[in-house]
Amino acid sequence: MNLHSTKKLANGAEMPYLGLGVYKMTDRDETLEAIEAALDLGYRAIDTAALYYNEEEVGEAIRHSSVPREDLFVTTKVWNSDQGYDNTLRAFETSLKKLEMDYVDLYLTHWPVEHKYVDTYRAIERLYDEKLIRVTGVSNHHEHHLKTILATCNVAPMVNQIEAHPYLTQEPLRAFCEQHQIAVTAWSPLGRGKVLNDETIIRIADEYNVSPAQIILRWHLQNDVIIIPKSVTASRIKENSELYHFELTNETMQQLNALNRNERFGQNPDNFKFDF
Repeated sequence: MNLHSTKKLANGAEMPYLGLGVYKMTDRDETLEAIEAALDLGYRAIDTAALYYNEEEVGEAIRHSSVPREDLFVTTKVWNSDQGYDNTLRAFETSLKKLEMDYVDLYLTHWPVEHKYVDTYRAIERLYDEKLIRVTGVSNHHEHHLKTILATCNVAPMVNQIEAHPYLTQEPLRAFCEQHQIAVTAWSPLGRGKVLNDETIIRIADEYNVSPAQIILRWHLQNDVIIIPKSVTASRIKENSELYHFELTNETMQQLNALNRNERFGQNPDNFKFDF
């Protein structure tokens, strides 16, 4: 593997294994500088969302970069208050205008809003049919949400973006996704930084002479999980990309897998409070 390694999705599209997440990047200049730093280092995927309120900055940074649009993989998401069939189509049009793009590579349902997420995904299918998106997907969907969609959809979701880190390995859900050719992306792949001080991870990092963050990110990659670590710091963005000069042994992988506690630092999709 290397920085430009991609995962072939169910429709043949290639999605980079490493991307830059831009959650909570609300300062314009900081966002532009972070994306510029990532693209200069060789990142080719950017993950944003309507909720992040920085789609304009993502589009601006990409337009001002020397990287051709067709060489990039841009993801955005429909927020919960905009879900449902017609609302999703309108929300996508708004995102596309903010990004100032002709298409988005991947469009996701942000959370499975009860009684709406199936119709939201139907709209995503339509966007795919109209070639406004290259890849269909969802986010924060449990197995039962996916089964409901799979029972009625014409085009299965190709990506499911979920919370995943050493304290929440999501092995059953990942196995289900693999069975149905649904690629898994980990949001908050470092557990919002709360797993970096784990004694086992620190010991392993010392053994490999890399940082705890690099150990965790490499662990994701060797579990065939796509990662979108977020940082606004150029040095951290660089560190997060330096994952290819070492490889974790099977024994190390097992030690990291064993850290699972089924502990979430974000919300459980089944208990999400939708305040609208």
